[in-house]
This record gives sequence, C-alpha cells and structure tokens, in this order.
Amino acid sequence: MALKVLSALDVAKTQYYHFKAIIIAGMGLFTDSYDLFCIPPIMTLIGRIYYPKVNQGDSDQKQKHWFEVPTVIASTMIVIALIGTSIGQLIFGRLGDRVGRRYVYGVSLMMMVMGSFGCGFSLSRLTSMMFVSLGFFRFLLGIGIGGDYPLSATIMSEFANKRTRGAFIAGVFSMQGFGILLSSLVTMIVCLIFRACADGLISPSKLKPMENVAPVPPESDVAWRLILMIGAIPASMTYYWRMKMPETARFTALVERNTSQAAKDMEKVLNVSLSSIQEDIEMMTTPNTRAPLLNTYPFFSREFFRRHGRDLVAASVNWFLVDIVFYSLNFFQYHTFRSLLTSKSRVNIYDDALQVAKLQAIIAVSATIPGYFATVYMIDKVGRVKIQAAGFVFMAVSLFTGARVYKGGSDSDPSVGFIVLYGFTLFFSNFGPNTTTFIVPAELFPARFRATCHGISGAVGKVGAIIGSVGYLWGSHDPPDGHAVSRMLSAMGGVCVLGFFVTYFFTRETTGRSLEENENVDELTGVWFVRFWPKKLWARRSETNIGN
Repeated sequence: MALKVLSALDVAKTQYYHFKAIIIAGMGLFTDSYDLFCIPPIMTLIGRIYYPKVNQGDSDQKQKHWFEVPTVIASTMIVIALIGTSIGQLIFGRLGDRVGRRYVYGVSLMMMVMGSFGCGFSLSRLTSMMFVSLGFFRFLLGIGIGGDYPLSATIMSEFANKRTRGAFIAGVFSMQGFGILLSSLVTMIVCLIFRACADGLISPSKLKPMENVAPVPPESDVAWRLILMIGAIPASMTYYWRMKMPETARFTALVERNTSQAAKDMEKVLNVSLSSIQEDIEMMTTPNTRAPLLNTYPFFSREFFRRHGRDLVAASVNWFLVDIVFYSLNFFQYHTFRSLLTSKSRVNIYDDALQVAKLQAIIAVSATIPGYFATVYMIDKVGRVKIQAAGFVFMAVSLFTGARVYKGGSDSDPSVGFIVLYGFTLFFSNFGPNTTTFIVPAELFPARFRATCHGISGAVGKVGAIIGSVGYLWGSHDPPDGHAVSRMLSAMGGVCVLGFFVTYFFTRETTGRSLEENENVDELTGVWFVRFWPKKLWARRSETNIGN
C-alpha cells in the first residue's frame, strides 16, 4: 500500500490547479520556443543593419544572399544558446533533486528574464561588440531555459494524477507551439509599426547605379532588440505564481521524508481533506509503505544502473536523435521556402523580416500546433512508446518520400507535394518523439533522481540539436543542388529509423502506472534484450521464481 498522499495524487480528479500548473510550468518552454523561432527574422534584421553592402551588378541568384550574417557568427549565436541550455539542464536538474524543485524554479525563470532583456540591451552598436554581448546574454538565457526543462517536467509529473499525467506534461510542452506563434506575431506587429513610422523606405533595387550600401533606418536597430525583450514579459508575469507553488508532495515525502508537510501542502492546492491523506503511524511501519523510503542507493552506483541504466540511455539517445532532425527541419524551412519569398533586393528591411515571420506563423498554425494538440489528446489513450515509435516511422516515411520528390536546388520552387510532406514531418515530430522524449524521462526514475535524469536526457538531446542546426547551416552555406538536398533529407530519415528501433526495443511504457510503480521495476528490465524473449519463456521463468 502506497503512502496516502501519493495515492491521493494518483487518483485526484482534474482540477483548476492542474490547469494553472500547466500555464505556470509551461512559460519556460514558451520562452524557449519564442527565443528559438524569433532568431530567423531577427538575423534578417541584423543582416540588413550590420551588413548593408550590396553589389548592383550581382545576378538574381547572388542577390538572394545579400545581407546574410556570416555563417560562423550565425552558427555561434545558435550554438552558444544551446550549450547554455545543456549546462542549465544538468545543473538545475541536479539542484532540483538536492535542494528542491520549488527553490530553484524561480532562479531559472529569473535567468530567462534577465537573458531576454540582456539580449535586447546589447552593449554596443559596433558589430563585433554587439555580437559578443548578444552571445553572452543568449548563453545566460540558455542556462535559464535549460533549467526550466527538467524542473517543469518533474513538477508537472509529480502534481498530476496517473490517469491524465501524460496529457498534463504534454500540455506543458505544447506551450512551445504558442511561443512559436507569438514570436512570429510579435515580429510582424513590430515590423509593421516601425514600417508605418519610417520615412522614405526604399528597396535596394531602387538605389542609384553607383550606390553600394542599402539604406538602413536608424530606428531599425531598436526593432530587433524590442522583439527579443518582449519575450521576457510572459515569463516574468509567472514569477509570483511560481514562488507561491508549494513543493511537490513526492519530493517532500520521498526525498525530505516529511509526509506530514506533504499532506499539508497538498491540502492547500487540491480539493482533498487533510485527514484523508495524513499518514497513520501504524501504516508507516508496513513494508510496502516503507519501500519507497528505503531505496537509498546513490546515483553513481551499480544498483542505480542495474535498475535504471537502460531507461536513462534510451531516453537520452531518443532525445538526441529527434533533436538532430527537429532542429534541422526548423532551419530547413527557411532555406527550402526561400524561393517563395520576395527577393531581398525588392523589399525594404521591415518587409524582409515580415515575410520570414509570416512563413513561420503559417507553418506553426498548420503543422506544429496541431501536432501538440494531437499528443495532448491521445497520449494517455495510446501510450508513450506507441506514439513515439509511430512518430519516428511517419517522419522517416515523409523524409524519404520528400527526398525522392524534391528535384530542384534550394532556389527552385518546391512542389505542393513536397510542402505537404514537410508539414507531415513537422506534425509527426510533435505528435511523436519531440513531445514524448520530454514526457518519458519525467516518469521513469525515482523521485530523488527524477530531475537529474531528465536533465541528463535533455542535455544529450541538445548535443543533437547542435549537430542538427550547425550541420545544416554549414551544409546550406553554399546553395545545394537537388541531389544534395535529397541526401540531406535521406540522412534525417535514417536518423528517424534509428530512433524507431531504440524506442521499440529499449523504451519502457509508463502509461497508466504511478510514478512509484514505474520506479520499482523488476531486475530483468535492466537487461537490454528482454523484449526479444518469447512470452512463454518469460512466463515459465516467472512460475519457477514463484515456486522457489
């Protein structure tokens, strides 16, 4: 029999506090996606401001590469934020298990807010100093975002009931979709306002023959900073509510071993009476109740790796593989659909950023957000492993098919079929491994290691994100032909196939069980080839063990 307070959490009805917790916990993921997806239009603005030279004798092909930020700088701005995210996941994940989820939750949020505002207040208009300052604050922002990943997932998993736990954690992660959409809307609104207030805006194609510098409105240097700073507002608004959240009952009861305080905390936020969840002294002495409190093996121990080593490796590898593809796809969308955008030589600075933001908003509404919604609706009906495996399969099929459909280079018009396949890939990444890799690590591990293991899985995933984003940026630096794009898509499809095999053979299902049931696994689940055993042989071994 489990502790009363934990049993009450597992069977609690869905209440107002659950939805409130989704919003509070989801703001970190919201800020993460806002920061990631506002970068393409911001880099468009920065390129126009700090690299305004043009050569009017260039062909249309070369004009498409006017105002581009050098690949080294662009990739550094992306990598430094991802490195910060990876570090933040490791540090705050460990602190969340040692100090408490609630105490470090506010710290990670404040780092995100300071990082976002700092990015806008880059210290100089000199190109080199601006990028150094922007890089520093993006690193700080990345640390805060990284800290929010394991803490948000862990807090939501420990507050939720076991029947709808997957939907609640997926709801937290789905805030990324709204962050993507808001970043595009904010960019469009800011650009429209600045365009309306600007005087004498002209496109580079209307320059006089001897002019080789495109006009840059002086106030445009404020526009991109404003877009970055606005992203800090939603996160800062939730700081008060984060500080008002009680510590999770599972951390208080199982890590701090204070079941009385855990019961009092849960009475404050959930509609349960204290008498129904306060532990009896006699019940605390029973073996089944004391079992979760007696597992004291350390993280770096043979016992931990025997029990949870396979789960940690599987969660980390799955996250690593999906982030390679997911981040590559997000950068692929701009280079792929660039031919559908108006040439840089024919639009002014604000219209250039505006069309990039519009493209992102359309993709978010048509593919990304529906994928998140589908996961929230289906995750507790179908199961994590099935959704993740199916997502990898459909992504692979879409990518392999897209590799055959895509005929032209990056500057040719994509066919309708290819656009649909790209949308399917994004949809099934979110209705699949991009969401489930966030959920599963928050459900598999003991309470005293839960945030740590989630942080490790996420940090490994961000290594995949670095490989995917930087690899694509450098691969697309010289315009690839159709064969190069097809090979790129085929490589991403191969990564998805590998993700399917890791998911199917090495990832455990967590649907419908309490967190403590997921923790107390049989020793044979640590054997990697356990899924290959015939069911009859497994049953025979179980009967022999019972007989003995």
